[in-house]
Amino acid sequence: MSIFPAVWAFFISRAKWNGIAPATQVGWRNYQLLLQDPDMIAATKHTLLLTALFVPGSIVLGIVIAIALNQKIRLIGFYRTCIFVPYVASAAATGILAGFVFNPQFGVANDVLRHLGLPQQQFLENQHQAIYIICLIALWGEVGFTTVIYLAALQDIPKDLIEAARMDGASKWRVFRHVTLPELRPVTVFAAIWQTITAMQLFDLIYTTTRGGPLNSTQTIVYYIYELAFQTQRLGYGAAAAYLLFIVTLLLSLLVIWYSRRRGSEVF
Repeated sequence: MSIFPAVWAFFISRAKWNGIAPATQVGWRNYQLLLQDPDMIAATKHTLLLTALFVPGSIVLGIVIAIALNQKIRLIGFYRTCIFVPYVASAAATGILAGFVFNPQFGVANDVLRHLGLPQQQFLENQHQAIYIICLIALWGEVGFTTVIYLAALQDIPKDLIEAARMDGASKWRVFRHVTLPELRPVTVFAAIWQTITAMQLFDLIYTTTRGGPLNSTQTIVYYIYELAFQTQRLGYGAAAAYLLFIVTLLLSLLVIWYSRRRGSEVF
């Protein structure tokens, strides 16, 4: 179910085809054109910016929230459920809800700013703000995943290590830095790779909020592929863009794995 479409898409990527007329073989021309395509270059920049903001943000927030939820407090199960619910909710539903929250005219976000005496914002309708709002929405929906895996990793750390460090006089910060963080490193590598793939393939949130706008300021690679293949019927060109995305994602994942092994934290 997966291998056949992937192989077929590779052959399509070397052809000019609209899905109806017979395909015309063009070799590697689609790939050459993509490297010079200003829309593809812009979509790549938007995707890389989103990835650079989303991946570290989801990891840092995941660690902080996991540490908070690892304490023995009342209603801890309720708090853990609240954090995880946005992750299991539909991304399309999240996008639709976010559209109401960040609506410039009657959204909750501007209502809060109004009560605080701050100037109102255009949010998703501003080409300079939209990509950052998309990242914020994505973090709200995905941070539950990193929180859960970090919470499991924290509970798996041997208590003897932490107790030994405390008996040696280490402060909470030193215990966290020299015991907890090294133990979490393999999980961090996994989370970095997973969240990188998530950010690079972000589509449904873009589709339900901005449709790549305003002025293509939130057009990511996957949304551009969707426009090429299913709106302009340039299936060969779109397939070539999809394969370029696969190559870039693979290289980034391998880079993270190489760096982690160099630091001595193998997870694969």
